[in-house]
Amino acid sequence: MSPAQALSGQILTEQGFVSGRLLHTDRITAIEPGPAPAQFILPGFIDLHVHGGQGHDVMEGAASVQAMARFHARHGTTALLATTITAPRDALLSAARGIGEASAAPSAGAACVLGLHLEGPFINKDALGAQPPFAVLPDLGLAAELCALAPLKVATIAPECDAEGALLAFLTQHGVRVQIGHTRCTYAQARQALSRGMAGFTHLFNAMTPLHHRAAGAAGAALAHAAYAEIIPDLLHVEPGALRTALRCIPGLYGVTDAVAACGMADGTYRLGSHAIFKRGLEVRLADHSLAGSALTMDQALRNFLTLGLTLEQASARLSTIPADYLGLPDRGRLRVGHVADCVVVDAEGVLLAVVARGVRVSAG
Repeated sequence: MSPAQALSGQILTEQGFVSGRLLHTDRITAIEPGPAPAQFILPGFIDLHVHGGQGHDVMEGAASVQAMARFHARHGTTALLATTITAPRDALLSAARGIGEASAAPSAGAACVLGLHLEGPFINKDALGAQPPFAVLPDLGLAAELCALAPLKVATIAPECDAEGALLAFLTQHGVRVQIGHTRCTYAQARQALSRGMAGFTHLFNAMTPLHHRAAGAAGAALAHAAYAEIIPDLLHVEPGALRTALRCIPGLYGVTDAVAACGMADGTYRLGSHAIFKRGLEVRLADHSLAGSALTMDQALRNFLTLGLTLEQASARLSTIPADYLGLPDRGRLRVGHVADCVVVDAEGVLLAVVARGVRVSAG
């Protein structure tokens, strides 16, 4: 075991900020009160929906998954779910195999790859968003193969395409959190799916039936009934007013990046599965100008939440504690003795100063 190291600052504990030192090896060993500089130590960010970064796509194998995880660690993400896109069967199986290999062999200085978020192919072909056109009806055989290749933690499905709930039941029995997304379902269908065990919503408001006062849709069901939902806080996918509405309505709303390979890269043309995507500044779009994932990093998500009026404590919870609770991670998402030493250090404006991932200092930025 490596010798204990220390971070000094205002440490976010479950009782609020405590001035002092956080001691750690690969786990937090002590929190010692005392004088400390005016910087803030928060739990590392946990991104449950990320496709790629710095030119690397999770569909391209274990090496790409690990490279993507190293990139996002430099922006404060200390754990993540590698997220697939809708693709032909063989491509999905290959991607799951690579994600499984990356999960089994964590890389020092990289975000921990917790497993797989399966986004498609069990989605509505009329609600693809930026997903390639390979949606299929529920296939329990394919689902079983994917579960055997990687730790499948989250799956996005359209409930109207699983009317009898067979796929939902299968995935739930295998410990998967199943989310409503890429859907044309009605409010009633979304409520029924929640009553059957659907756990959350994928990129709330995007690629789903919107809220209308005479047709509440999936978005309305989320606002009225969801315990958990993910949202992309880049201020492009969802404008600030809608973000504030969701924050007020859904206690377990948490931020994800939905970052793609273009994230962290210069403006230009990149790939998202079979699609060409175009990065211009902070926007990533298809040729028809539809948004195609994001160039968001979790440290920028923190700062965006602060611009909406959240405190550092509140913003940290939306990016660390709530995702950990949703996924059932007992030793992440909080700074507590015995927990994994995943930490970020920021200033009062949320600018990232330092990152520690499983006890290893990572170069920030």
